[in-house]
Amino acid sequence: MENNKDYERDEIFTKRVKAGKRTYFFDVKATRSNDYYLTITESKRKIKDDNFFYEKHKIFLYKEDFAKFVEALQDAVDHVKNDLMSDFDFSQFDTEPEPSESNNDNNKFGEDLKWD
Repeated sequence: MENNKDYERDEIFTKRVKAGKRTYFFDVKATRSNDYYLTITESKRKIKDDNFFYEKHKIFLYKEDFAKFVEALQDAVDHVKNDLMSDFDFSQFDTEPEPSESNNDNNKFGEDLKWD
């Protein structure tokens, strides 16, 4: 368990994206040798036997693959938008501001939950 303290220290940056029933976490982390990488985590809340748990899927993305990953993601999104659904108005999905904490009183677990 002591290693977990070192693991938390290595997180440099985090960005959370709420998307319906899913939340995506983009975390920049450092290795012990001060090299950087990105983890992308999809977290989905599930219910089983009147209790809930989080199903998580994680991708590790290393610096040498950043450009290739971004290019492939952009190509895939452009293909859907321009070739498969060219008549669809995607502007309805433009980024919305996250609700303020005062509007989040029903979240009894707080906003500082992180999923590694």
